[in-house]
Amino acid sequence: MTNYLTLFHIGFIRVTVVDIFDILFISVILYKLYFFIRGSRAAQMFVGLILILIVSLLTRLFNMSGMTWIFDSLKTVWLIAFVIIFQPELRRMLIFVGQSRLIRYFVKVSSSKTFDEVIKAAVELSNRRYGGLIVVMRDMGIKSITETGIQIQAEVSAPLICSIFNPKAPLHDGAVIIQNDVIEAAKCILPLTQDMNIDSHLGTRHRAALGLAEESDAVIVVVSEETGKMSVALDGRLIQDLDKNNVRNVLFNAFKLTGAEEH
Repeated sequence: MTNYLTLFHIGFIRVTVVDIFDILFISVILYKLYFFIRGSRAAQMFVGLILILIVSLLTRLFNMSGMTWIFDSLKTVWLIAFVIIFQPELRRMLIFVGQSRLIRYFVKVSSSKTFDEVIKAAVELSNRRYGGLIVVMRDMGIKSITETGIQIQAEVSAPLICSIFNPKAPLHDGAVIIQNDVIEAAKCILPLTQDMNIDSHLGTRHRAALGLAEESDAVIVVVSEETGKMSVALDGRLIQDLDKNNVRNVLFNAFKLTGAEEH
């Protein structure tokens, strides 16, 4: 009975500024965790983990010594299981934190390398006359579009992108989605633009790139299969007939990275 009263006796708790920030930080962490696992099987496992935690608290509340001993004995195992089960989500969250605007303001090497690989891939695709559609996400999520493709979860590299868009490869149709320096998926279907004033000579890839640029803040690099010319779609517009330096400048300016005028 004493433990019960102690657990809910909160009339004299002092709330300080530190407590408020503590609650806010925990709320943000939980929200981000929910953002990363919602709509996936990990969400169901997370609910199961919460239920186990609630049962553990109830056993302590009602002084069930046997069950409490079991749960205490499994604490270390639970921690390891949590890391194993939620490894993809934890990895994505850490990448998200590392790619926040505050971190990117001080550390920009990784993103620069990613864009260099994207540019190399676009140039190579242009030389080979392979059609390409490379989506680089900014702040707005496009999970519904990513889910239309095949999940890859690989490091961004020019050879990998070129192999994906090889006309003989099974994933060459559609777009590649890049988020936080990782190729999330390939063969993704993008929405076509509804702009009736678009150049009639533009093909499906350019229309799809412009369509996504109209609906999100993503930056899309397009390589024409017919002409080999490179274009970039962003902020609802399509910038056509670009060379390597132009593509680099557009990408670096869009993500506010230094070095836009190099090479």
